[in-house]
Amino acid sequence: MPSDEAELSSITTALDELRRRITTLAERNAGTEDETVAQGLFDVERTLGEALRRLARLGPS
Repeated sequence: MPSDEAELSSITTALDELRRRITTLAERNAGTEDETVAQGLFDVERTLGEALRRLARLGPS
């Protein structure tokens, strides 16, 4: 359905923006006393990357 495709596209865009923001925070905290925070954020980044790949596979053929 066209409306579903538009909704999935919107969700994908939002997740990609969140992933980029989380990456920035993780990189900012890497190598500091907040290294544990950075590692947790990198874990979240990887999970969002996988979610984005899965959404891409659901897109139009």
